[in-house]
Amino acid sequence: MSSNNLVLVRLLLFCLLMKGASMQAQHFELKSIYSFPFPTGLTSAATGSKIAFALNEEGKRNIYVSDDENFTPIKLTNYSSDDGQEISSLSVSDDGEWVVYVRGGDHGGSGGAAVNSLSLPVAPKVEIFSLPFEGGEPQRIGEGDYPIISPMNDRVAFLRNGQVWVAPIDASSPAERLFAIRGNVQSFSWSPSGDQVAFSCLRDDHAFLGVFSHLDQPIVWLSPAFAWDSNPVWSPDGSEIAFVRTPGKGGAPDSLLARKHQPWEIWVASSVTGEGMRVWKAPETLAGSLPTTQGGANLQWGLESHLNFVSYHDGWPHIYALPLKPQGQPILLTPGDFMVEHVTLSPDKKTLVFSANTGSDSLDLHRRHIGRVAVDKPGMELLTDGKGMETYPQITGDGKALLMLKATAEQPLLPAVKMLEEGGASDIKILGEDLLPADLPLNQLVTPKAVTFEAEDGMLVHAQLYEPVNSTGDHPAIVYIHGGPQRQMLLGWHYMDYYAYNYALNQYLVNQGFTVLSVNYRLGIGYGYEAHKPAHGGMYGAAEYKDIKAAGAWLARQAGIDKNKIGVYGGSYGGYLTAMALARDSEIFAAGVDIHGVHNFMGRLSTTDAELAPDTEEALRAVQKSSPVTWLDQWKSPVLIIHADDDRNVSFHQSVDLVRRFEQKGIPYSYLVIPDDTHHWMRHANALKVAEATADFLTEQLMHKNVNNSLSL
Repeated sequence: MSSNNLVLVRLLLFCLLMKGASMQAQHFELKSIYSFPFPTGLTSAATGSKIAFALNEEGKRNIYVSDDENFTPIKLTNYSSDDGQEISSLSVSDDGEWVVYVRGGDHGGSGGAAVNSLSLPVAPKVEIFSLPFEGGEPQRIGEGDYPIISPMNDRVAFLRNGQVWVAPIDASSPAERLFAIRGNVQSFSWSPSGDQVAFSCLRDDHAFLGVFSHLDQPIVWLSPAFAWDSNPVWSPDGSEIAFVRTPGKGGAPDSLLARKHQPWEIWVASSVTGEGMRVWKAPETLAGSLPTTQGGANLQWGLESHLNFVSYHDGWPHIYALPLKPQGQPILLTPGDFMVEHVTLSPDKKTLVFSANTGSDSLDLHRRHIGRVAVDKPGMELLTDGKGMETYPQITGDGKALLMLKATAEQPLLPAVKMLEEGGASDIKILGEDLLPADLPLNQLVTPKAVTFEAEDGMLVHAQLYEPVNSTGDHPAIVYIHGGPQRQMLLGWHYMDYYAYNYALNQYLVNQGFTVLSVNYRLGIGYGYEAHKPAHGGMYGAAEYKDIKAAGAWLARQAGIDKNKIGVYGGSYGGYLTAMALARDSEIFAAGVDIHGVHNFMGRLSTTDAELAPDTEEALRAVQKSSPVTWLDQWKSPVLIIHADDDRNVSFHQSVDLVRRFEQKGIPYSYLVIPDDTHHWMRHANALKVAEATADFLTEQLMHKNVNNSLSL
């Protein structure tokens, strides 16, 4: 070989080595991608331009405020440890002078009770604090939850042990119970004048709505009935209250398997006499049932002449205007094949802003953008567009700016602002970009692609495909299953913290060489009523599992995928479907991580009641087939089971029971137990530990082992 050729060969080898080193350098650590901050509670004062939001920075949760023309975030509190104490119910007084918030609890779980994820000998409490908007030390108002500042800006009412309490906003004197009432108060609201409180009171099989005015005046009950009344909303002048009425508990046993209409009505009652009347009854169709999407009915009262609400009765969760004076039929304000979420009334009460999965691109079905519409007539307009996800809209008190939380495929969720007198999505300004950690590997993330495939029964399934860069040869793949199940995964960072963590983990797995398929299975939102509320779904048939099986089969058919090394993981309802996948189809799913999943539905179906449903026996058979524990004899795939024992969403017993059944049958398993944390990993350190265990297990099982699940373990 000539010297020139030898030089060329050496140069080529050097370039190949450098390329390999460069590709290797593109790998990032899990703790780096998990360092993203997450904002919540974006809010504004009713006047002016003051705003506030909470930010979780690797478990250190604090409040930021802004009051300048650039909306520059300023840190208001100084909580400095990853102690598992969340910040919720963040609000700014109407005059912009005070910030009020709750510290403690898990408000994504049942009841929001105190959390002691550090296992401290003296357990934390759920407490309410206030502090001046301009800064200062937080003042403890007292134990309690769900505070609401009076329109007079002088008092804070809140819930404690099912009763309404009140305290000065500056915490200058102890809180006092506002009134005594039988039953448990679940929600309440101040009247526009700030001298009355409307509340919902639960009493076992029924719920009343009442109005408290003064200690020397009896409670005014609003059209009390054998019903379940909720969502009290004051009229602008305070003379009336609108509310949602659904049937009380009881009645003859009905079919457990048949889909049924869930009736609901809207009523309006006098806040003085309590006399009321029905102003609208939902259509008696399946889609006409009370919506279970974010905010439920989202009842709002902006103008005296119109109520606003969300209904699913045309097949999508849309906003309607209901004329009251004179009374008329509902007017559809947001027509189209999309859903609305995060509906908020503007400070002047003339418009509604909301997030919706629609836009100029057909792929916006898998994103969120902000829309606006007048409260009394059609004419919806989109205020944002593009490839981002914009959610939780708020209009500032002066009406000049639209606030939102915004993410993309690369940028995690952050507060953002768009001046309303300016046009175009390019005018959106991200707030707090300097709060992103320097080692957050945003430039190494992949953009998920929207894909579809069919389940065995013909259902069209939507999913997002994450593909590794520069992959060669057949490589492992993973099916990711979200929880909920009323969720929709998007083409970017999610607007809920639980799923933002999962998005980060999916990106890490792709960075390590996996292909990941995130499945929006039936029972989820975003694709209309029939996909959200399908026949034979959940514990009475698990029709949604067909979508998961189809996802595994679809991956196995793709070029570059090793069909013998397809894994699966998910949490909550995703943990349930992971267990179903491993138990029923080990020949497709070679290994999986089941995170706080449900494994046995049979305890949820009573067969000892004096009156049984006519199809109880058939329902029991369906429940058995829908429970992973029924299929243990054919469970061949390795599994990692993860659960925290203060879980308020899925009982820890679900995993205890599964493990005992494994041990009785000699089925091997791996596990990770987190003492004293909840379903939502209130400590960042625990969220990271769970992600590391998940990634390590899938890597070991699918990349470092030869898989053959045709043999028993």
